[in-house]
Amino acid sequence: MKDTLEILYEDNHVIAVNKKSSDIVQGDKTGDITLPDRIKEYLKEKYQKPGNVFCGVIHRLDRPTSGVVLFAKTSKGLERLNKQFRDKETNKVYWAVTENEPSTKNGTLINYLKKNEGQNKSYVHSTEVPGSKKAVLNYKVIASSDNYFLLEIQLETGRHHQIRAQLSSIGCPIKGDVKYGAKRPNKDLSISLHARELSFMHPTTKEQISITAPVPEDPLWKYFTQELNCNQ
Repeated sequence: MKDTLEILYEDNHVIAVNKKSSDIVQGDKTGDITLPDRIKEYLKEKYQKPGNVFCGVIHRLDRPTSGVVLFAKTSKGLERLNKQFRDKETNKVYWAVTENEPSTKNGTLINYLKKNEGQNKSYVHSTEVPGSKKAVLNYKVIASSDNYFLLEIQLETGRHHQIRAQLSSIGCPIKGDVKYGAKRPNKDLSISLHARELSFMHPTTKEQISITAPVPEDPLWKYFTQELNCNQ
């Protein structure tokens, strides 16, 4: 059975999908079909377009991560949205399930991250080192279960594996993220990190748009969303 795309938002200029942890935004050594290719297929079919279909990549999520990803359907949309992301005029909210609870219920983590290309891993430093980049994130604990904690995260910078590396550095690895210290992998090889919400200004109408991605079909994620709904 063909895996269907979960479209969260679509108009003439943009399309947002809820990425599954198995999806890739950019081609890698596996050779698996990418999300942009699948979106092109979907657009070609839906609008019965005979020629090439445009799908511009604006931002990316790590393969084992789920959640909202935005793509441009026009070059004008791509150019304007690229600028918004570059100028940090968008707002991204992530949810992360961690193995341990941070020492404070909310806080700001400020570190310097240095990427090791060979290992495809970022290392956290408390002070600047050659080749490192400043990384800032804000978090708050919003729910808990017997063994896990749900954190809401807002990024001030967008570094390689930033959330994964910074949470691991305070002893709170993300569930399933063995690369950054989790006890065991998730069965589906995902990590419990979800791009929950994305807000941006529409490239042509200038309207403020906010898109929320439902959490993965997983008992723990469902438990946390129920907990949050009960507490509202």
